[in-house]
Amino acid sequence: MHDSILLSLTAIVVLGIAAQWLSWRVKVPPILFLLLIGIALGPIFGLLEPDALFGDLLFPIVSLAVGVILFEGSLTLRFRDIQGVSSTILRMVSLGAAISWGVAATAAHWFVGLEWPIAFLFGAIVVVTGPTVIAPLLRIVRPTARVTKILRWEGIIIDPIGALLAVLVFEFIVTQSQAGEVGMSGVILPFLELVLIGAFLGVVGGWLLGQVLSRHALPDYLINVTVLASVLAVFTTSNVLAEESGLLAVTVMGIWLANMRGVPLEDILHFKETLSILFISGLFILLAARIEPATLSQVGLGAALVLASIVFIAQPLKVWLSTIGSDLNWREKLMIAWIGPRGIVAAAVSGLFAIKLVDEGYESAVVIVPLTFSIIVGTVVLASLTARPLARALDIALPEDRGVLIVGANRVTREIAKVLKKHGFRAVIADGNYSEIRQARMDGLETYYGNPVSEAADRKLDLVGIGQMFAMSAQSEINNLAAVRYRHEFGQSNVFVLQTPQEVSGSDNQRITTQFNARNLFREGVSLGHLFRLMEAGAELFSTRLTESFGYSEYVVHYEGRGELLFGISPDGNLRPLSEEPSQRPGPGWVLIGLYEPTSETERPASRSGTNGGDAGAERLPG
Repeated sequence: MHDSILLSLTAIVVLGIAAQWLSWRVKVPPILFLLLIGIALGPIFGLLEPDALFGDLLFPIVSLAVGVILFEGSLTLRFRDIQGVSSTILRMVSLGAAISWGVAATAAHWFVGLEWPIAFLFGAIVVVTGPTVIAPLLRIVRPTARVTKILRWEGIIIDPIGALLAVLVFEFIVTQSQAGEVGMSGVILPFLELVLIGAFLGVVGGWLLGQVLSRHALPDYLINVTVLASVLAVFTTSNVLAEESGLLAVTVMGIWLANMRGVPLEDILHFKETLSILFISGLFILLAARIEPATLSQVGLGAALVLASIVFIAQPLKVWLSTIGSDLNWREKLMIAWIGPRGIVAAAVSGLFAIKLVDEGYESAVVIVPLTFSIIVGTVVLASLTARPLARALDIALPEDRGVLIVGANRVTREIAKVLKKHGFRAVIADGNYSEIRQARMDGLETYYGNPVSEAADRKLDLVGIGQMFAMSAQSEINNLAAVRYRHEFGQSNVFVLQTPQEVSGSDNQRITTQFNARNLFREGVSLGHLFRLMEAGAELFSTRLTESFGYSEYVVHYEGRGELLFGISPDGNLRPLSEEPSQRPGPGWVLIGLYEPTSETERPASRSGTNGGDAGAERLPG
């Protein structure tokens, strides 16, 4: 018995993380794979029975996990961010949310036969889109900046707002059920008690935790676990004082904490995001495994009609009314209306509420989970398969993330940015030295004046189309800070740092600790000072396309001892920093970019004769 429980728990965790990894590889939201795994293990093959596995612990486990997920989502809602958002987004999360709620609830009542209280709860649940689903889709679809901003901010803001709405509707239903025949006052008063207790404990818990964090009263290694313990304590205390008020309490707690001044939240957000991924993976599999095949067939046609109502009525109506008076064109409005996938919070909250409402005597609530999952799968699959082609057809799709953020505006980086620009890459140079930035602007380069790791850069530095970062400043501290800052933005494999001369030749007390190391830009031992010396000796950047007769071996022999190989552009258009021994040997069709001393006038980059410096078969390119 114990072995089977251990095996089931391990399988849930391993399969959940495997689904997350697979979604990253194929660029599809993980919800689809998690749901498929859960349905396969549960209804199809009968290998996983959550109720038998956990027994009476299932509801508390799901409740605590959902509480942590809602707290993590509410930590992202900062009022100062909402103030800077356009009125279109504010209308979408207020008027638009009300429209989605009403249409979804009405469709669920008419087409699936849900009684009105349960239908309104379902409508509140599927109001939420959420950034965890929107973000992967936007990376795939790559719409224009305005469309991306609206969809991303709507997802961030509607996440806690929608969850709060669903919690309030759920608590109203529960208090109504428990009030029985005592009249309307017997419903209103317990409901107000739930709201007041949940909101009060959320505010108090958030304020107290914020005070502890802002006063640095905890050692670093205890911060994350203390926050987790505080969330669980507030959730449980609230539920004990007023049953089912815990979700409201932790949501308010997160919002309050996010808007306190001087509270360091960056590490907490990363920890909570990691924890949420683990909980989400497990919850999706468990909740999907609980779906009964009979219930799935019960919502079949009705679910399709509800999905159609949400996609073709609620979404267009929401966007059309919310964008009245805006400067968005019809193509952008259509794109915004088409991307509306439901996700994490909807699935987790629906499973939790269904368990509780069935215990309260609402038998029809068992339909909420398969109906919600049907909407999730339908909206995610529809958006994943059609949004990118639609964006291209509407001519509002951006190119792939082929651009580069270059930290440091010096002679070397300016010359590299010029060459990358000639090859069609967007190169943005960021630096706080105005004289260097001014020179880059005079060279016709795209720049950002300011510290690339500042709060201003977070708000103003346009990273649309940027997929890599090359830190090439003369200040090693700025380089390594930028690596730490942007490895979450671009991924650790796409963040590179060029060593300074002090780091290359200095002792251990000059080298940055390996904890903050990024990938070396160019081969080991190459520093910014070395590249400067090459340029002072007359070296210039050369671009050479490899051919069948002039391959990589011939290239190395030709340029041996004359400089450094810097970059390679693969035939599929990907830019890669290279060393003398690249992991993938470049072949015909590759373009290699190196900093070399020319041997003749015909080999200088300014020459447009197309000569190759005397080597037959090599294709010399301008720049």
